[in-house]
Amino acid sequence: MATKSTKEPEHKKPVHKKPEPKPKPAPANATTYTLITMPDDGPKGPTAIYDLLSSAKKTIDMTMYELTDTQVTSILTKAASSGVTVRVILDQNNEKKSNTTAFNALTKGGVSVHWANPVYAVTHQKTITVDSATSAIMTLNLVTEDYPTTRDFAVITNDAKDISAIETTFAADFTNAAITPPTGDNLAWSPTNSRTAILGVINGATKSLYIAQEEMSDAGVESAIEAALKRGVSVTLVQENMTGSYTAVLQAFKSDGAKVATYSSRTGYYIHAKAFLADYNTPQATLFLGSENCTAASLNSNRELGLIFSDPACMTGVYNAIMSDFNGGTQSLIVPANFVKPVIH
Repeated sequence: MATKSTKEPEHKKPVHKKPEPKPKPAPANATTYTLITMPDDGPKGPTAIYDLLSSAKKTIDMTMYELTDTQVTSILTKAASSGVTVRVILDQNNEKKSNTTAFNALTKGGVSVHWANPVYAVTHQKTITVDSATSAIMTLNLVTEDYPTTRDFAVITNDAKDISAIETTFAADFTNAAITPPTGDNLAWSPTNSRTAILGVINGATKSLYIAQEEMSDAGVESAIEAALKRGVSVTLVQENMTGSYTAVLQAFKSDGAKVATYSSRTGYYIHAKAFLADYNTPQATLFLGSENCTAASLNSNRELGLIFSDPACMTGVYNAIMSDFNGGTQSLIVPANFVKPVIH
């Protein structure tokens, strides 16, 4: 007869797993970058700029090539009336006529406004710094009618060394004082180091270059792109070519293997961006965004500011925008019957 066991069943000791370590929060002083992509971000794009301006508690310093956005002038005058110290530099060599309405409104509203130093061919910089703690470095002007149809970028950062350099330069420019701008961690200034910095991005590329440009007439930049093509770098270029003035150099790039797409309408979609993305999706990837065009004047004679950095999210955003524009652009160039490939030195 089978007997029933009276032995108590064994109970295994509970296994206590070590809790998964919680990810460490980013340090309070960690450098951050936020990309604004126009017009893809729609109303969020300019809203991020409005929000940055509205967040000011102590100071706003702005250098702007062209300012016609009345919401910006309203935010600036409201900030000034609440005790924020607001200073604005506006270009006068090219855009005095379009900037005069903003200049007068800001002055009336208690903002300290300065016509830019005429020693520069133009002041083409587009930068906002709030509370000496956060800066927006932009390819776009603050022109409301451009927002819906113009490809542009802005980067908002809290990099302390860059912001200190921007503020130091602003203080000099606001009084027309001579200065060699400090470069902080990532800055490319015209007319001092932007040529060297941008050529460094192009010359450092080993695998790929993704480029978006409004203008393309600087021999040094053109030569660097040609050299990249000849050493086997894949080049994808989106170029505004409204008057056809860049067709010859673009055809030269295509002849050497570049993939080129063009846009040619100021009343429709317009490529106003100034971007170089080198070796995307590799450990050495580098991104330039800023106000500098690929022209001798922009690199040698203007006041300009750009940023060279390697934030993964920003690089992905710029890559996606360039590829979208490439796929939507005109990829066949109309070449004159007597076309002769230019010699690019």
